[in-house]
Amino acid sequence: MTKSISKVIYKPDSQSTDEYCLLVHTEEYKKWKAGGDSIPLADVVDSYQAFHSGQGPQGILGKPSNQQLDTVFGSSKDVDVALIILEKGRHQVTEGVQSTFGSTNATRGSAVLDSRGKGLSGV
Repeated sequence: MTKSISKVIYKPDSQSTDEYCLLVHTEEYKKWKAGGDSIPLADVVDSYQAFHSGQGPQGILGKPSNQQLDTVFGSSKDVDVALIILEKGRHQVTEGVQSTFGSTNATRGSAVLDSRGKGLSGV
């Protein structure tokens, strides 16, 4: 059985459309958020890769630069950024994001994830 994937979205400024998100395992995140400090962070997040969108939560998500991460989170370390997003972000259950997706050649891409609910078609 595959784990259910959802997003945690962090918006640093309420007036801005910039948002950062992290893909998490839904059940593990709920347990961790409820005070399950014994749950390893590696079990909560699907990947430590934070994504950025200037279009709000629905749209094409790209990889933020280290400078963007430093400016917003005070650090560009993936673990520090992940903790801030998990603690201060809001949980959003998504459709179309799967924990197992294939790529023919991941090195030929720009680390872009489409979260508009179409899966991987149309990227």
